[in-house]
Amino acid sequence: MDTRRIKSLMVLNGDTLIDLSKAVGCTSETLSKKINEYKGSEFTQSEIKAIKTRYNLAPEEVDAIFFAD
Repeated sequence: MDTRRIKSLMVLNGDTLIDLSKAVGCTSETLSKKINEYKGSEFTQSEIKAIKTRYNLAPEEVDAIFFAD
């Protein structure tokens, strides 16, 4: 996962961790763990879809963020 990229998207769109967590449907703590891949935490398909929609991401951008090595 490209942590820097998702964090930069949040900043560019004026979102806080709380804003994005509400849009995704989880707590800010859970979202933070997923962004930082804490103890193997990962985004679900529905959460990725919500982020894709919120930031109007192209499929290539989704791949670059969530499926980066």
